[in-house]
Amino acid sequence: MRPSRGVPLAAAALAAAALTWPAHAHATAVRGDHCAHQERVHVPGAAFQQSTCLPDLTTTGLAGTPYTDMADQAGLTARATRTPSGVPGVQIDGYFPDSSHFNTTHGRRHDAQFVIRLPDRWNGGLVVTGAPGTRRQYATDKAISDQVIAQGYAYAATDKGNSGADFYRDGSRPGDAVAEWNARTTQLTRAAKRAVAQRYGQAPRRTYMTGISNGGYLTRWQLENHPELYDGGVDWEGALWTADGPSLLTSLPTAVARMLGSARDEDLYAVGFARGSEFLWPYHEKAYWGVTQKIYRAEFDPAYDPGCPGPSAGSTAEQILSPCPADAVYDYASRPASVHRAVARVALTGRIGRPLITLHGDLDALLPKAADSDVYARMVAARGRGALHRYYTIQGGTHVDGLYDTYPDRLRPILPCYRSAFDALVSWVETGAQPPADHTVARPAGGDVVDSCALADRADPVR
Repeated sequence: MRPSRGVPLAAAALAAAALTWPAHAHATAVRGDHCAHQERVHVPGAAFQQSTCLPDLTTTGLAGTPYTDMADQAGLTARATRTPSGVPGVQIDGYFPDSSHFNTTHGRRHDAQFVIRLPDRWNGGLVVTGAPGTRRQYATDKAISDQVIAQGYAYAATDKGNSGADFYRDGSRPGDAVAEWNARTTQLTRAAKRAVAQRYGQAPRRTYMTGISNGGYLTRWQLENHPELYDGGVDWEGALWTADGPSLLTSLPTAVARMLGSARDEDLYAVGFARGSEFLWPYHEKAYWGVTQKIYRAEFDPAYDPGCPGPSAGSTAEQILSPCPADAVYDYASRPASVHRAVARVALTGRIGRPLITLHGDLDALLPKAADSDVYARMVAARGRGALHRYYTIQGGTHVDGLYDTYPDRLRPILPCYRSAFDALVSWVETGAQPPADHTVARPAGGDVVDSCALADRADPVR
């Protein structure tokens, strides 16, 4: 859950080169010139859209062009991650009507921006996601888009309707900004299905929802509230919101207190932080804990400390990342019923209606799994939906894979396990092959942990 970082648009010459690249001759679902008739694809409900024929829809081909944003992806993947390339197709960038203006991508200053990618070689499926943290629509291009479009899926991603550290200012009442995330994801899913049908002449045979962090929350919420739109999902460390806790508002205040010198290590363990994750705490003190607590508390409980963060989380990195001192003693349980109602508007129930695979690192130092996915797995079981759920703890995994580059001897990236989980979900949905039972996926002593993960490798049981 990390603030986005902007990047200048690439030079016009790069865009022109992409627009005029020779057509690919070997499309299976799009006959003839793969650029032909792209103007016939209209995204229903979009206030603006721009279609571009591209020789390669992956980040390998798009880096340095206006069609992705590598800076907004920073930290999500390990440096040595291998990604596919050479996937020609059509990309549609656009936005739905919205009254907020946090997203400055393409200089548009317009929220509810989306990207849809339609590869020439289509396998009949669609993958939908929403941005993690407070990032924007290109945030998971390397982590998710590259792999799924190379497999032949159409891909759609949304900025969730607001972004950046000031996202909490969107809407007129507490909880509006997060509620919009869910509505925008539903809106994009429906629109992308129509766009896919226009491009290929038939609707998607399968639609999968997936995401990281806040995108994982969106995956859970969509499968609970709109199972008719999807065939299954993969939830990578989704954020947990429940009306009475736990949530990040019940664990992060203690982390902020530690930042300010008023909490001990034992206090962090008590709210769910894992023993063994201490080496990651200094980084999270600088990059995550303070800003995450204050902006999400401002979203649901602005009356608690109206002066901090106030109308903005800050104009410099130091201001944005610094904590609000009052958050060190924030007690969600004692806050007024109106605050709990605000969270209840976006709360999860565990009542999933489609198969879901959850992954969570055992060293997550932002959303500790003991206060998050462990709880959500119990919620799913309590709702009688356990047969639709698989839950894998990734030994040595933490909230962002980029930290592996700093601690290769202690961490492992979750991305290769995510890719294995996505393949397992597809087999589960399409052939009935049951994924492994819930367990902890062991961190191997050697071998390629950056690009390989076998879900069957077991350590200690999850529960």
